[in-house]
Amino acid sequence: MAGAFGAHGLRALVTERGLEVFHTAVSYQVYHSLALILVAMLVALGGPRRWLLAAAGFFLAGILLFSGSLYLLVLTGLSWLGPVTPLGGLCFMIGWGLVVVAGLRR
Repeated sequence: MAGAFGAHGLRALVTERGLEVFHTAVSYQVYHSLALILVAMLVALGGPRRWLLAAAGFFLAGILLFSGSLYLLVLTGLSWLGPVTPLGGLCFMIGWGLVVVAGLRR
């Protein structure tokens, strides 16, 4: 839904760079939503629950901080949101690291 909004609803409202940033936010949201599904499947298959639930929490935080800050940056122009984005990226990296740890613990 966010991708369709960005492709059709924002074209006349923001710059080309704004559309690129919005697209990046959508892409990372989709990738990490799929990662959340993967984590749920790994838990269902008996993976180390503690590590996987922690990974899911970091993926969710990453989506909110990374994609959320980019969405707000494009839609509101609030430049102070820029420094929030790397925190979301860090959450994504920690989440993937926890998935690796869970795999090694198995």
